[in-house]
Amino acid sequence: MACILLSAAIREPGRRGPTPPGQGGPTPYALSYPAYFGYRINVPQDNPLTVEGVELGRRLFYDKRLSAGNTISCGSCHQQAHGFADVRTHSLGYDGTPTKRNAMSLTNLLWVRRLFWDGRASSLEEQAVTPMTDPHEMGQPLDSTVKKLRDARLNSASPAYGALFAAAFGSDSITGERIVKAIAQFERILISDRSRFDRYLRGAYRLTAAEQRGLTLFYTNNDPVRGVRGTGCGNCHSGPKVFNETYHNNGLDSVPVDPGRSGVTGLDYDRGRFRVVTLRNIALTAPYMHDGRFRTLSEVLDHYSGHILPSSTLSPSLRDTLNRPVNLRLTTEEKSDLLAFLQLLTDSAFITDPRYADPFVVHTKIKE
Repeated sequence: MACILLSAAIREPGRRGPTPPGQGGPTPYALSYPAYFGYRINVPQDNPLTVEGVELGRRLFYDKRLSAGNTISCGSCHQQAHGFADVRTHSLGYDGTPTKRNAMSLTNLLWVRRLFWDGRASSLEEQAVTPMTDPHEMGQPLDSTVKKLRDARLNSASPAYGALFAAAFGSDSITGERIVKAIAQFERILISDRSRFDRYLRGAYRLTAAEQRGLTLFYTNNDPVRGVRGTGCGNCHSGPKVFNETYHNNGLDSVPVDPGRSGVTGLDYDRGRFRVVTLRNIALTAPYMHDGRFRTLSEVLDHYSGHILPSSTLSPSLRDTLNRPVNLRLTTEEKSDLLAFLQLLTDSAFITDPRYADPFVVHTKIKE
């Protein structure tokens, strides 16, 4: 069954992207990604990807001057070595105040239409403004950031931001809108597609017995009546990108403390529901869940195995025909097999790729 579900993904093994760069002005960025990722990407017409815009965005992403007191950058909470997630349960703002939710991975956002755990932002441009200006995150108004970067042009030890903005946008004018657009451009190119799972999808990797059993369990729905054993994880974490842009209450609490999606929609039905995030590089992005309550993948599997709690908004996919929580009662071997499959999603090239790395630190180029 797993092979059937993935057959569409491996039908076109090639990589596709936009047409080659043209002449004059910023250079169009030649995106490259597998055909099985699909082409429903999200690039606003008023913020096309360019080589110069991406490079400017990379510098801004890692520049601590975007925060009050010059203490943290976007990269402080979204760390490349951890799949652009944070190892802390809650990231710390510039003033040491913990954020309200766990910092999720920024992997493969080119295909995501709603951002944050509750989906309140409709674009990466909109998303970028929130942490930068939140009083307890980066804590700095965009106007203050603009002033800092303009002043940086007078400091020879700082990046020549005027020239970088001119290359990216056609003039050396530094504005809040351009800062946000450049960061969004950089985040859109954070594409993870070089894991062993990708090699498998391209027919270049043979799964081990445990990995094959884990994949089959992951993508197969459990059906006790027919004697079919599965976890149905692929219903939410679906397709080659291993995510589904829907919102679910996955039974963490009987009475959800965090309103989740309902804080955006105002609907009681959405209480405790959160966006289904990608499982790409999941072995690197602990802790897990919106509140970072689980430190290991084993704890996550234990939750789905026997600790799903009932509530009025529990996801229908986690209920049985009598509306009770479905606890999978995974065996030790099944847990081991699922972990083997999840390890397939680790992309070592992605987390060491100098194109995504801090430009203020010297890096060694990786071998493709």
